[in-house]
Amino acid sequence: MGARLGLVVNPVAGIGGRYALKGSDDPRLVGEALARGAERVAPGRAVDALGVLASLRDVELVTWPGAMGEDEAEAAGLTARVVGSLGEETTAADTQSAAAAMADEGVGLLLFAGGDGTAVDVLEAVGDRVPVLGIPAGVKMHSAVFAVNPRAAGRLALLVAEGRVAETVEAEVMDVDEEALRAGTISPRLYGYLRVPVERGLVQGGKARTAASDRAAQQAIAAHVVDRLLGNRLVFVGPGTTTRAVLDALGLTKTVLGVDVLRGRALAAADADEETLLRLAEAEPTRVIVTPVGGQGFLFGRGNQQLSARVLAEVGRENIVVLATESKLAALGGRPLLVDTGDPEMHTALAGYTRVVTGYDREVVYRIAF
Repeated sequence: MGARLGLVVNPVAGIGGRYALKGSDDPRLVGEALARGAERVAPGRAVDALGVLASLRDVELVTWPGAMGEDEAEAAGLTARVVGSLGEETTAADTQSAAAAMADEGVGLLLFAGGDGTAVDVLEAVGDRVPVLGIPAGVKMHSAVFAVNPRAAGRLALLVAEGRVAETVEAEVMDVDEEALRAGTISPRLYGYLRVPVERGLVQGGKARTAASDRAAQQAIAAHVVDRLLGNRLVFVGPGTTTRAVLDALGLTKTVLGVDVLRGRALAAADADEETLLRLAEAEPTRVIVTPVGGQGFLFGRGNQQLSARVLAEVGRENIVVLATESKLAALGGRPLLVDTGDPEMHTALAGYTRVVTGYDREVVYRIAF
């Protein structure tokens, strides 16, 4: 027998992203999102990752029943050995039981599909017993244990299964209190470290905090946006401390990890969901202003799923404005800005080079990849 891989899927991870619900830890809010027609994100992203492994022959895939892995393996055309049992509703305890069982099975790599909350559950279940890799399927994903996108997770799992990647590093597991986040407070916490395989370009870094020294640069960027870019048009403002500086300059309050809408210098909508943004973008010309996640470089797909591929297609690539301080770009070490919307056509449309506002009347050209 060749390599043995484990798979655990949190089927409700990421379900509230497009509805501005900040996460999926609260079962009541998950039910609300489903009632509003939300689609389950994690299963499809797990299938995308597993599709890369379809060519493997000498590998055993061990997983949990139903929507926690069995269904996704079948959809990807893979034969899996199913262990454990599952009730009607999945919980964090199911994730922990499944992850612990995979470690007991001696898997060479445990793949899990979810977000930061799922990563915490995996950490509590396996510690450093086995290497793990996250298939990004949550809302925030600030932890450093996730691949840059689902297919990258599949490619790295393939390299591990083929014995071409064996080195692992300790990667931080971070999460925030979602209830506090909805109340406007970010309270990040380091829960510990998981062992993750090493391969440059396939695994994201941890989210970096904004340095206090960047504040003057952010204020200069904000002044440029207010003076040069707002006008009287509709503007969707994504999350981040750099974009928050724009609303601060206008005397407005920025939604934490939310997308706010400006019309000129006035607030037209706060913490808008995907449907609200789409309706507004269809009605009048719109601009999107975003800033990359510090240390990771993600423009879309991490904490701003409201700015979905549908919304971006309506807005148009030419109307997307990127803001970043020079130190934030320098911290990427030459790595490109990233997008992970789940839509390959949108990724292709966004890829290439874009202008980044780095100060008042200051811009640089930087690469976007996926």
